Amino acid sequence: MTIQRRSRTLTMNERDTKTVGNLTSIVGQLYDQMDAGEVPEMSLPLRSKKNIEFNVNTGVWNYGNLQTVRSLKNLNAAHMMLRTVYTCDFIKGQIEEHKSSTLREMYYISEGWGKAKFHSQDESNLLAEDLEVVSKCMREDFKLRPEESGAHVYGNVTFTTQTRKGMKSIHCMDDVAETGFAVPYNVENDIFKIEPTDAKFVMAIETGGMFARLIENGFCEKNNCILVHLSGQPARSTRRLIKRLNEEYKIPAIVFTDGDPWSFRIHASVAYGAIKTAHISDYLATPAAQFIGITASDILNYDLPTDKLSDKDIGALNAELADPRFKDEFWISEIQTMLKMGKKSEQQALAKYGLDYVTDKYLPDKLGDLGLI
Repeated sequence: MTIQRRSRTLTMNERDTKTVGNLTSIVGQLYDQMDAGEVPEMSLPLRSKKNIEFNVNTGVWNYGNLQTVRSLKNLNAAHMMLRTVYTCDFIKGQIEEHKSSTLREMYYISEGWGKAKFHSQDESNLLAEDLEVVSKCMREDFKLRPEESGAHVYGNVTFTTQTRKGMKSIHCMDDVAETGFAVPYNVENDIFKIEPTDAKFVMAIETGGMFARLIENGFCEKNNCILVHLSGQPARSTRRLIKRLNEEYKIPAIVFTDGDPWSFRIHASVAYGAIKTAHISDYLATPAAQFIGITASDILNYDLPTDKLSDKDIGALNAELADPRFKDEFWISEIQTMLKMGKKSEQQALAKYGLDYVTDKYLPDKLGDLGLI
């Protein structure tokens, strides 16, 4: 097999050089095993909830000691190993050329790799994550961008970020429209700086409707805070930004979501770390993030409009009772209460009492209990 090589190589920084070196080492180890007459293999942590453990030192969930081995002992594994070599070479090439690509583009580029091509984007996405684990580098170091956009930020904070015309400072109230500042896929300090701020807290919000409601109601101005629209399950750069605001600038982090099992998992990915990215929980998760989203207790206490739990909702709630990230008294109580009620509710259900109720009553109640306003 002849691996493709690029002819144009530019000067790389120390981080890029390390990434290329680590990827080259992975491929080199496979060739060394073949040269020694051994069947090439690669060990990876088992990526499931039965192999995540709470790290008492960092307060996040990481992979445990259970391992899975990928080798050339069968045809499927051989194809995956071939894809691994091609993917390493592709990433190496784009780093050297100072290029980037989306995960979707990498999937389609593999169409030219013959027997190494991916059969689905899930395969290519998972392999990119596998390479993170093995290389101890980040997907952002690979210059691989997600297809979807990241978060939007509105509030009392200034970012100095790399643009096509150089570094530029943007205040996320004074210099943006009410849609907020769009967060790039890489928010590391070398190209994305957070200027000092006296904001009292950062609130991560699940839905665009609630994000817009709080902006329209002047919530940031009244409470000197930062709002982050998660846009559903948060992108990695979103979680990294929340972590940086919380840990580097000591700004309390709050998560405000709908009241259903999928929204509880959104909070879990922000605060505890997601199962599929448990190898980088130390980098992404914000264990100090507190949940003030809609709970089963809120449904009762505020007499909120509800929808019936679907069979998938019930299955997800029962799965969360077995998920070690939800093994504390608060979550067990709220999940069991929701199952007993058979009901769920949305953030927008608070509009039952008027468009100002969420900013005049609900959030002041919740944030007051936390001592934030």
